[in-house]
Amino acid sequence: PILTFEPLTSGPQTRIKQTLPMSNLRLRSMILVALFCSLMAGSVSSQVRTETVAEGLEYPWALAFLPDGELLVTERVGNLRRVDRDGSLSAPLTGLPEILVKGQGGLMDLALAPDFESSREIYLSYAIGNPEANATQLARGRLGEDALEDFTIIFTEQPLRNRPVHYGARMVFLNDGSLLLTLGDAFDLREQAQNLFTHTGSIVRLTRDGQAPEDNPFIDRTDARAEIYSYGHRNPQGVVVDRQNGVVWSHEHGPRGGDELNRIEAGVNYGWPLATRGIDYSGARITPFEDWPEARSPEWGWTPSIAPAGMALYRGSAFPEWDGDLLIASLAERSLRRIDLDDDEVVDDTLIALDVSERLRDVRVSPEGQVYLLTDSTEGRILRLLPEG
Repeated sequence: PILTFEPLTSGPQTRIKQTLPMSNLRLRSMILVALFCSLMAGSVSSQVRTETVAEGLEYPWALAFLPDGELLVTERVGNLRRVDRDGSLSAPLTGLPEILVKGQGGLMDLALAPDFESSREIYLSYAIGNPEANATQLARGRLGEDALEDFTIIFTEQPLRNRPVHYGARMVFLNDGSLLLTLGDAFDLREQAQNLFTHTGSIVRLTRDGQAPEDNPFIDRTDARAEIYSYGHRNPQGVVVDRQNGVVWSHEHGPRGGDELNRIEAGVNYGWPLATRGIDYSGARITPFEDWPEARSPEWGWTPSIAPAGMALYRGSAFPEWDGDLLIASLAERSLRRIDLDDDEVVDDTLIALDVSERLRDVRVSPEGQVYLLTDSTEGRILRLLPEG
């Protein structure tokens, strides 16, 4: 077939309008290289370098900063570790539950309670069950010296899914003290992302005890889960809140293309799978619609997919030109993206050139304004960004 390219309305990317035959691997590879080059053109910044803070981690997934300057890091294989200031790793903390480590599941996100300095409470998301019946679960515990104490399960996704993938599992505390937790569509259950009677493909909002706040958008509906805050999501693996204005941003993996950045608001439908700018892995169209009248369209998108992972909103002086912008780590593209925001509108997307070429699972900003990255491998590292020069 003849290949044609057309610009995406949501960003400076291009997409294949007609699919190449799967058998022509060499030609397909050439096209992908060309697409990647066009993706990078005119949007690359090389103002940073990296240094290794710690290494020897097995698939690190999330990072948090403790008040004493130490770090906490989760490993997807089921470990929670402290990281000293010199980069040395503690033994895995005890007191964690049995975790399903299968497919994309395992121990995932980590968040400190807003009053952590007095309560010592941390929140963890992880997979439970077995490969045929599993779910995302949320729990809290009190951080001790070498153990997680008073461990309490506060929320379990319903219903169980039959495939250990697309968990979502990212979380963030809002300014009012409630907690958002992202939940994926389990890959095979994508139609359920439009079903309000399931948590599948939604973002839930919870109290610190795991209950639905009284002002949740569907709290009074008998045909909806009271915990749901927004729905129509595929696999949201980044969520942040701008502390200055309360705006919530989330990104999610598209299928083959169609990764999305969304501004999250209560009760809103974000369209999956009724609308998407990607196609199925088989090359088939999932839907004829890129936008759906009753759903919110993405603020930005990526085709080809970058596989967005963690996300942070930058505040600090180490990189003053980034202040107020979003930072997005990516797995497939092995890059860091900076989304330039102006009055909460996306105005640019810059690929930040790094001196490493590894899958990036998370990005976090320390209280001092330093940027940390997690690399995704059996020999995972914690990296810190430094200004070039």
